[in-house]
Amino acid sequence: MNVAAINNYLVEWLQEKVQSAGCRGLVLGISGGIDSAVAAAIAKEAFPDNCLGLVMPCESDIQDVTDGRLVAEFLKIPYHEIALDDVFKSLLDTFATHIKPDPALERLLKANIKPRLRMTCLYYFAQANHYLVLGTSNKSEIMVGYDTKHGDDGVDLQVLGDLRKDQVYELAKYLNIPQPIIERKPSAGLWIGQTDEDEMGISYKDLDEYIRSGQGDVQTIAKIQALHEKSAHKRQMPPIAILPANFGENPS
Repeated sequence: MNVAAINNYLVEWLQEKVQSAGCRGLVLGISGGIDSAVAAAIAKEAFPDNCLGLVMPCESDIQDVTDGRLVAEFLKIPYHEIALDDVFKSLLDTFATHIKPDPALERLLKANIKPRLRMTCLYYFAQANHYLVLGTSNKSEIMVGYDTKHGDDGVDLQVLGDLRKDQVYELAKYLNIPQPIIERKPSAGLWIGQTDEDEMGISYKDLDEYIRSGQGDVQTIAKIQALHEKSAHKRQMPPIAILPANFGENPS
């Protein structure tokens, strides 16, 4: 993999997309994970003076916040730290007066609010600065739908969307991302102690191998294909009900 060529291509791709949208720069969430670190590094190179990071803890592990700051400061990206804990709690308290969800669903229901709150923050700052929102999802995550609909997939551009997780790590080394960030266990930060691989039920190594070659053990392949099919709606625009032609201009 020619990481230098890929990096240069992605920098130019971002510049072209932002320019064609008539915007000035990029804003992205910086979680302290490998994907957001690599995306941030590319964004900073593309827009040295118009790149903004948001560190958005929401009942988060303090290490996530520390690592987010580390990434932003290492890359010299201006950033805002926006604590969402109180907003999150207020929403849950409001919901509790209207609905009592199935306890088996409650943890995931709560967890999915977090990336949707972060999406709201990102678009506020994007609109205020005339920026686009940069996503940080990689090809492996997108393949199995490992994201929150209208949360971390609610973005304008996915700069890492055609790179497997292992390729993101290669790019991270080329970009000199700090070693503690590279060595972190991948986590969406949905709850303390949560990891991507535990949540998906498969390893990135196996997932990347399947994407690269189509190979893997029978059980792993079945799991990946099931996740891919179940999450198909996340990779599509909402279906539009197309009226039959015989309804005419004024259906009655």
